[in-house]
Amino acid sequence: MALFDWMAEATGPVLNGQGVVLRPPRPSDYLAWASLREESRDYLQPWEPAWAEDDLTRAAFRRRLGVYAREMEQGTAWPLFVFDPADEALLGAITLSNIRRGVAETGTLGYWIGRPYAGRGVGTAAVRAMLAHAFGSLGLHRVEAACVPTNHASHRVLEKAGFRQEGVARAYLKINGRWADHLLFGVLQEEFDARVAHSVRVSDPS
Repeated sequence: MALFDWMAEATGPVLNGQGVVLRPPRPSDYLAWASLREESRDYLQPWEPAWAEDDLTRAAFRRRLGVYAREMEQGTAWPLFVFDPADEALLGAITLSNIRRGVAETGTLGYWIGRPYAGRGVGTAAVRAMLAHAFGSLGLHRVEAACVPTNHASHRVLEKAGFRQEGVARAYLKINGRWADHLLFGVLQEEFDARVAHSVRVSDPS
C-alpha cells in the first residue's frame, strides 16, 4: 500500500495555456472530480465508455491515480486535469495516451469538459496546450484523435485546435455500451501553430 500511495502522489508537467492550467490529478482532487462528473453524467455518457457502478467512488479514483502514475512513469500516457487559473476550479480532463516511439512518435488524444464549462473554449484551449507539450517537450511527430460523428462539439474543438479529418473507423470503440463508428483526426508537428506553442508555459515540479 505504501508503494501505491507513493505512485498516487506522483507529479508531472504543469501546462499553463490560454485560460487553462493542466496538471496531473492528485488525491485531493477527488471531491471536485466526483462532483463535476456526477453533475455532467447525462452530458458525458453518450460519448464515453460505459461507467462502472463504482466509477465515482473514492476507491475507484485512487485506482485511477495509481494507473495514471504508472503510465506517466513509463512515458506511455500523460493524463492531466484541466483547471481555471483564476479560481482553480476543475473544468475537465485531457489525456495524451498510447504514445508510440521509434518509427511512429505518435500519441492519441482524448478529453472531457464538464457540462457547466462546455461551449466556453475550454476544450480548445486544453487541446492546444496538450499539443504544445506533445510537439515540444515530448518531441512527438503526430497526434491522433477520434470522435463519434454526432459529437459535433468535439469535432469543432479538434478542427479549431488544428486537427484534420482523415477518415472513418467502423465500430472503432465501445461507447456507452455499443460499438460506435468514429471520425479519425490527425495533426502533425509541422502543422501546429508555433504561436500557440510559444504561448504555453511548461514546468515540472517533480
